Amino acid sequence: MPVGGVTWRHTFRALRHRNYRLFFWGQLVSLIGTWMQQTAMSWYVYQITNSKLLLGAVAAVGSAPMMLFSIWGGSLADRYPKRSILITTQTAQMTCAFLLAIGAWAGFATPSFIIVIAALNGVAMGFDMPARQAFTVEMTSREDLLNAISLNSSIVNGARVVGPSVAGLLIGAVGVATCFFLNGVTFVAVIAGLLMMRLPRVERHVHAVSAGEHAWNGIAYSMKHQRVRTILLLFLAVGVFGWSYAVLMPAFARDVLGRGANGYGVLMSASGTGAFIGALVVATYGHLFTPRRLALGGVWLFSIALFAFSLTRNFYLALVFLLFAGFGMLLFFSTSNTVLQTIVPDEMRGRVMGVWSLIFGAMIPLGSLEAGALAHWLGTPFALALGAIICALSALVTLFVIRRREAASST
Repeated sequence: MPVGGVTWRHTFRALRHRNYRLFFWGQLVSLIGTWMQQTAMSWYVYQITNSKLLLGAVAAVGSAPMMLFSIWGGSLADRYPKRSILITTQTAQMTCAFLLAIGAWAGFATPSFIIVIAALNGVAMGFDMPARQAFTVEMTSREDLLNAISLNSSIVNGARVVGPSVAGLLIGAVGVATCFFLNGVTFVAVIAGLLMMRLPRVERHVHAVSAGEHAWNGIAYSMKHQRVRTILLLFLAVGVFGWSYAVLMPAFARDVLGRGANGYGVLMSASGTGAFIGALVVATYGHLFTPRRLALGGVWLFSIALFAFSLTRNFYLALVFLLFAGFGMLLFFSTSNTVLQTIVPDEMRGRVMGVWSLIFGAMIPLGSLEAGALAHWLGTPFALALGAIICALSALVTLFVIRRREAASST
């Protein structure tokens, strides 16, 4: 893994690559719109249905297609130009955003309509995510891969700071439809950036195996490789029981803290602020620590902060706890993603990231349904607290597994 001096200039060194600069700025604009839409959609669904269970169901349906298509998407990313795949998927997501805007403006955006659009968007994400993850090294270089992945995390979470806050203001001022429409417009930036890139001509390789076998090889590799398997299993556990906390934010903001759309947006931004800070810290100082310490420490920090958040009834304390939760979650997600991409061979990266996307797609619907059901029957604070405890225990079990494997290999 690349190691450099501890300076803030080191933090942004991947931006010296023209193609990555185009991607970075276009993606930043687009992701702000994505978080605006996600925030507005959750608020809108809860407003028109008053159902925590349906709140989780919409989030689940939006991510479930990733389970079905991400493995195929990873295989395509290893066989075809990744830029072409991304242009197609970004255009599809832009279309979904405009359809949501039209539905909200015209008044036919029922829960069923929103679920259908969310599912279509999830299909596009199933192809988009593995290609986007594996494309990073082609836009930069192998020595700048760690830095670029950390910067990718910083723009995702920087957008989490801005997007929900803007959405909270717009929902109260002009309604959710404007959030959906503006999200559609932001996709123009990332598509334009992709079209402006200068990439070497890609030679299409003839594969002796079928498309199905090519995709299956990625799954088999991920399960047989001990380090890859350990990372993916912990990623699944934390994703299902921890990441789903965001689904319950509308209910926690309104029912527990007594806040409206603006308060909900600020809560989401607090978590994003912590994650954004975490991304910059990892980009600058991450090489000074072992990946194990960053990843497991991140899970435990997230778990403690989320548990404390579940117990508080003070809005400002809740913001502090969410900031630390976002910081901890970023340490884990960014480190696990980086290690995965650096320990696998180039020809397997798309398919391994397809498996990563499969788990990402599985953890959101499973976590959303689990959190929504627990909140519905036992209350929102209980659902959040239980998720925090399970995440902490999962990291502890992972540490025991790693130490046992190391002890066995040293004898």
